[in-house]
Amino acid sequence: MACLLIKELFSLPADSREVTVCGWVRTKREMKNLVFVEMNDGSCFAGIQCTFDRSREGLDGETETALSSLSTGASAEIRGRLVPSPASGQAVEVAAETLTVIGEAPAETYPLQKKRHSLEFLREIAHLRARTNTFGAVGRVRSRLAFAVHEFFQSRGFQYVHTPIITTNDAEGAGAMFQVTSLDLNALPRTEGGPVDYAGDFFGKRAFLTVSGQLEAETYATALSRVYTFGPTFRAENSNTTRHLAEFWMIEPEMAFAHLPDNMALAEDFLKFLFTVILKDCAEDLAFFDTRVEKGIIETLRSVAESSFAHITYTGAIKELEKNASAFEFKPFWGCDLQSEHEKFLTEKVAGGPVIVTDYPREIKAFYMKQNDDGRTVRAMDVLVPRLGEIIGGSEREDNLENLENRMAGLGMDKGLYSWYLDLRRYGTVPHAGFGLGFERLIQYVTGMANIRDVIPYPRAVGQAEF
Repeated sequence: MACLLIKELFSLPADSREVTVCGWVRTKREMKNLVFVEMNDGSCFAGIQCTFDRSREGLDGETETALSSLSTGASAEIRGRLVPSPASGQAVEVAAETLTVIGEAPAETYPLQKKRHSLEFLREIAHLRARTNTFGAVGRVRSRLAFAVHEFFQSRGFQYVHTPIITTNDAEGAGAMFQVTSLDLNALPRTEGGPVDYAGDFFGKRAFLTVSGQLEAETYATALSRVYTFGPTFRAENSNTTRHLAEFWMIEPEMAFAHLPDNMALAEDFLKFLFTVILKDCAEDLAFFDTRVEKGIIETLRSVAESSFAHITYTGAIKELEKNASAFEFKPFWGCDLQSEHEKFLTEKVAGGPVIVTDYPREIKAFYMKQNDDGRTVRAMDVLVPRLGEIIGGSEREDNLENLENRMAGLGMDKGLYSWYLDLRRYGTVPHAGFGLGFERLIQYVTGMANIRDVIPYPRAVGQAEF
C-alpha cells in the first residue's frame, strides 16, 4: 500500500480504512500497554499520532522489537487503520498494527532530541534543521510564496525570463561583486603595466556573479512588454548582520509602456496577493509563527492585505520626520537615505499602514532611474510596510538616451560596458518601469524570523559556505 502524505490523511474520514504512514519519529510515549508514536513527514505542521495497543492480539514479534528500539529521528513505515482520535487537536489517528524501521537514529548521537534548540545551534546543522517545527514551517511558507509569485505574474500576462547569473556589469552601482574567473589564482598572467591580463580568462574579460537581473529584464520588457525574473543574486558585501546574505533571491518585474503610477499599483496588488494567499494556504504555519516567534504577524499581514496603500513624496516624508526629529537616532534631512526607524515611523505613526514613498533625490538613487523635470529628483518608489519598513524598491526607468548618458558620465561609468543597455533607448525606446523584492526579506516579514539566515535553506554569508 502506497504511503499517503500526513496532510492527506488529515483530510480523510475516520472510517477504519487501512493506511500506511511514512515519515520520521517526533516522539514516542509509553503508557501501560499503549505506545504512542508521533510521525511527521513535513507535508504539514502537525504530526499524526499512531497508537500501538500491546494488549491487542495481532502485534507481531518484529513490530514489538522495532517498537522497543524506536527513537526520535528514526524513519519508519507504520501500517494500520484510520480511526477517530480521542486526543485533543486532531480528528484522526492511526490504530497501528505493524511498524518497520527504515533508518535508525541513535539517541546518543542524533542532535535533534525532544527539546528546544537555539537557532544558532540549528544553523550549525542546517542539513537537519528542516525537521524541526520552525524550519519545517519556514520551508513550507517559502515554497508556497515562490509558487504564488509565478501565479501572480502569469495571471497578468507577464513572461518569466531567466536572466544571467554571470555578468560583466554592476546593475546597482554598489561595486560589491563576486568575481568569476578560470585563471590560476596562484599564477595570474600580467600585462606589461602590472594589471591582470584577462585576455586568457574564460570570458576574455572580467566577469562577476550578478547583483540583479534588472537590466537584462529591461531588454526583454522592450520586446515582450511584461516580464519578470525570479532567481539568485549575489553581493560580496562584508557585512555580518542579521539582515545580509551573500546569496539571495530576487523578484524583479519590468513593464514596457508603463509609468511610476503603474509600478506603484502593481507593487500594491502583488503584496496583497501574496499575503492573501499565505494567510489562506499556510494558516497552521502562520499560527505557529504568531504564537512562538512574533505576536501579531497574522493581524499585520491581514491588515496590509486589506489596506489601501498611502502615497507620499520623499519631500513630504522628510517634512513629517523633521517634525519629530527628536524621536530618531539618525536625524532626518532632505537628501538623506531613509533609515529603518524613519520608515517604520512613516508606516506606523504617519500613514497608519503601508505607504509608498516616491520622488527621491537623484543623488541617492541608481543611475537608471527616470529624472524628474526639477533636476533634483527621480521617479523612484519604495514600498514601506508596518513592522519592517522598506519591502519593495523600484522606479520608472530613464528612457531618454541623452539624459541617461549624461547621468552615467556624471557618475564616471564606462558607457562601453553598457552599450547594449543604451541601445534600448536608441531603438524604439518606450517608458517602462519595474521594481525589486528580495525574496528572503519577504519571508522574514511573513514569518517574523529575526535573522535572514533562517529563511533560506543554506545561508551564504561572511565566512559561511558550509553544506
